Amino acid sequence: MSEEIQEEKKEEVNPFLTPVNIIEPKNKLPDYTFDMLPDEQKKVLAKHGWTQLMPVQKKTIPYMLAARDMLVQSKTGSGKTGAYVLPLLQVIVRDHIYPQALILVPTRELCIQVEDEIEKLSEGTGIRSVAIFGGVSYEPQLKALRNGVHIIVATPGRLMDHVQRGNVDFLDIRDLILDEADEMLSMGFYPDMQKIRRYLPKAISCTMFSATIPQTVKSLAREFQRPSADFLSLSYDKVIANNLEHYWYPCDVMDKDSMTIKVLEYYNPDSCMIFCNKKSDVSYLEQVLSGYGFKVGALSGDVAQAMREKTLNAFREKKLRILICTDVAARGIDVDHVTHVIVYDHPADHEVYVHRSGRTARAGRSGLCISLITPVEEIEIRQTAADFGINFIKKEIPSNEDIARRVSDRARTSLEQERRHFGGQKATERISRMLPLVKDLANGPVEDQMLLAYLVDRYIWKN
Repeated sequence: MSEEIQEEKKEEVNPFLTPVNIIEPKNKLPDYTFDMLPDEQKKVLAKHGWTQLMPVQKKTIPYMLAARDMLVQSKTGSGKTGAYVLPLLQVIVRDHIYPQALILVPTRELCIQVEDEIEKLSEGTGIRSVAIFGGVSYEPQLKALRNGVHIIVATPGRLMDHVQRGNVDFLDIRDLILDEADEMLSMGFYPDMQKIRRYLPKAISCTMFSATIPQTVKSLAREFQRPSADFLSLSYDKVIANNLEHYWYPCDVMDKDSMTIKVLEYYNPDSCMIFCNKKSDVSYLEQVLSGYGFKVGALSGDVAQAMREKTLNAFREKKLRILICTDVAARGIDVDHVTHVIVYDHPADHEVYVHRSGRTARAGRSGLCISLITPVEEIEIRQTAADFGINFIKKEIPSNEDIARRVSDRARTSLEQERRHFGGQKATERISRMLPLVKDLANGPVEDQMLLAYLVDRYIWKN
């Protein structure tokens, strides 16, 4: 592979570029071409300047039309929305105005985007669709469902609310699409997705799309798909490394502590090890993260043996999610549930980086190793890439708005799930008495709004 570190672009993938690595089923089907589309679809696509299909569309459409369950690995921006919308529009029975296809997505933004794409590609067909997501009024969504739709695009949480209120009829669903399955799992939608599956007919086709295929996604596929499901991978990277990805963020020396907070809030790791080169940095970072509200443990040569054992046991038993340590202090730790490694300082010995990153992606699981790199350290990380053939991907620093939106989406998902499990009608009556206070606080001065923010924050950190 190239010695250059891969630079992430805003448009990650040229959707018409032929992928470097393609993995297809043994009993693969021939590619689908633009000329094979119905004339009606070709006219609509031509109107929008679309005269050829993208690789993920050429490969995926035949399997969807054949009603074969597929797990498709494809990056965001590669054209996967068209890969499932185009075949769905071909098989919808138009004069039967009941939900026939269900598309589950992780975020409101993607929900709106997919529904817009359906509206655009179904122009003039009479096919109806609705976007169902949280944070907005139920009424427009309920009205659309009552008037009849062919396709539902939804985030799992809000859809589950409609299901429990008896607003959705799943009896005629034939196709289920899970888009960005890895993101849905990281957002905490797994319990809702399990419940939704119980309401769906057993004899349905299920196509899943995911940028990465960690063990969690494989397990989800087994729950939603038939045993005959196949795997299709279109990779634009030169190396696929055993479910372990290597990211790096540019960072000034004085900003590493705040950058660590951003990474933890953005990725919300289930189990994370943070490696520092010096004992003093371990102690300093423990104070910073604890002061911010993270529950962390620290291991270095300055930590007494009794405290070390207590911290290690808590980390092994998943009672502690974040462990800060030096390489020496981390020796002998054998834990296979680490999902993220953060390299606070790039090691002078490049082989040490390999050992650090190897703490994650164990036992068939996926993993992510994130390095915080100063301009001086950039020379070292490039040399590490060259020495060990590691494909480091430079990431754009998430804005405060990006982080706030991601944290808010996770909080909403968690609160919605909690509410659905909380009591019955009497409990709902009691809670409703708080609505006037909530409205007053939400519409009041910043001090009042901060009270609401405090309550949500307290709930999220507690959980």
